[in-house]
Amino acid sequence: MHRSAIKVGSTVDVVRKQDQRTGKKTRGIVAEILTNSATHPHGIKVRLKDGTVGRVAEVVGDGNPGTEK
Repeated sequence: MHRSAIKVGSTVDVVRKQDQRTGKKTRGIVAEILTNSATHPHGIKVRLKDGTVGRVAEVVGDGNPGTEK
C-alpha cells in the first residue's frame, strides 16, 4: 500500500504488533502517519486517534462522510 493512499482523518484497519501472529485488525481514525517512506513491505505504520499504533491493512474510508465501506 502507498503512503499517499492514507490521510490523517481516514478510517483504517490496522494490525498492532502484538496481533501480528493472529492478524487481528483494529479499526480507527488516523491521527498521524509514522512511516516516512512512500511504501513499506510490512505496511505503513500509523497512530490512531485513540493512541493505538499499527500497520495499515486496509483503508476503510477517506474521512469524508458517506465514503466508508
